[in-house]
Amino acid sequence: MKYDAILVVSFGGPESPEDVIPFLENVLRGRNIPKERMLAVAEHYYHFGGKSPINQQTRELIAALEAELERNGPKLPVYWGNRNWHPLLTNTLREMKQEGVQRALAFVTSAYSSYSGCRQYREDIARAQNEVGPGAPEVDKLRVFFNHPGFIDATMERVQDALQSIPASARQNVQVVYTAHSIPVSMANTSDYVRQLEELRRLVSARLGVTNDVLVYQSRSGPPGQPWLEPEILDYLRSVKANSLPSAVVVAPIGFISDHMEVLYDLDVEARHLCDSLALPMARAKTVGVHRKFIGMIRELILERVNPEMERRALGSLGPRADVCAEGCCPPPGQGAGGSHSR
Repeated sequence: MKYDAILVVSFGGPESPEDVIPFLENVLRGRNIPKERMLAVAEHYYHFGGKSPINQQTRELIAALEAELERNGPKLPVYWGNRNWHPLLTNTLREMKQEGVQRALAFVTSAYSSYSGCRQYREDIARAQNEVGPGAPEVDKLRVFFNHPGFIDATMERVQDALQSIPASARQNVQVVYTAHSIPVSMANTSDYVRQLEELRRLVSARLGVTNDVLVYQSRSGPPGQPWLEPEILDYLRSVKANSLPSAVVVAPIGFISDHMEVLYDLDVEARHLCDSLALPMARAKTVGVHRKFIGMIRELILERVNPEMERRALGSLGPRADVCAEGCCPPPGQGAGGSHSR
């Protein structure tokens, strides 16, 4: 298949205090989220000057990918469109149309299968194409990559660095606490989200020789009575300290590819404050970010689609995800079941 551009699709985030409320209104549009919850999340951004780091991190990822493609090919231009804040997908597709792009490959900054992490991005792209109208570029999404060797290697090295940062006096019984964004149980039940997270956890821990590990969740939102994936990280940390189990914890946000607002606030502020109060040593692993093996993985995913005969690498038992999702894959949640992800 011939492609003439790469499209990086991300969540987006505010870049000034004035952006925060309009951004969150975009995120929460059509969802049953109390206004009080939105204002509480807004305070997370104000704590950091009203600016999410995600857009700058996406710029850095694009720069690293452009350099990788320039060195090793294929030499394709890279565009960027967000779901919830500028540069918005519709504007980016309009620009691509004006510049003669006919068919692009989309890299979505989400490693896992779920409605909010995969299908909703495909819906966003389709909506943007409809808004641009005739001549809008065709866009094919790259497969999810939770078990690609490049993602696993980069994740493992980030966790290893954090393990090595634990003081020697606290290393006798370190627990690796893997975290991912919580989603409604109804959404989890119709996707492979948890299964894929557990597979990555298993693969990374096996490579590190770690036997004391756990998967927990963070950043839940939505109506209080709605079931979401648990255990929640702060509840979990309180319970393990009460049982005097680990000598220290390494918190590894494997559900995210960049150190954006939810990582910074939920882990570096809230979880660290709690660990300090519990006298529980904590180190936080970096996300893959622009790790060279992760950037190399993106190039490999592109090459897979350019060269259909190329081997599609995946570790573990789940195999490589299909390029094109089945029609009923990761269906939209029922009314009021959608989560809000803040970046």
